[in-house]
Amino acid sequence: MEFGSTFWVAIAFVIFIIAVFKPLKKAATDALDEKIAEVRNEIEEAQRLREEAQSTLASYQLKQRDAAQEVESMMEQAKAEAEANRMNAEASLNAMLKRQEQSATEKIQQAEAAAVQEIRDRAVTVALAATEKLLEEKLADDPGANLIDEAITSLPNHLH
Repeated sequence: MEFGSTFWVAIAFVIFIIAVFKPLKKAATDALDEKIAEVRNEIEEAQRLREEAQSTLASYQLKQRDAAQEVESMMEQAKAEAEANRMNAEASLNAMLKRQEQSATEKIQQAEAAAVQEIRDRAVTVALAATEKLLEEKLADDPGANLIDEAITSLPNHLH
């Protein structure tokens, strides 16, 4: 059995392929394993970053909700304070108006009393003057006129 050169080339080629394939297979497997590990690490890092981002988002949403509640609370408190201030101002204004009204009423009453007193005084003065004139006319010739004059003169002292 004699083998030809083609056979020996084929055998040499198979041996060459086997000899080259083993180290290439190991290098290719190692390279693929390394690439798989890199991809796995990137996926794990991406998942970790995603979880961290979700955690941060939840934290910020909670902070935003708390801030919104605080703003709402502050608004309600400000409205309550404004209403209380309005009510206090209204009460103060009403009290001031009542005092002014009472003061004006007192001034009017004092003016009325002064006017009434002045009218009374003038009425008395006019009545005395009229009485004096009548008595003088009727008693001008009477000897007791001096007595009457003295009584008339002292009459205002008794009426006031």
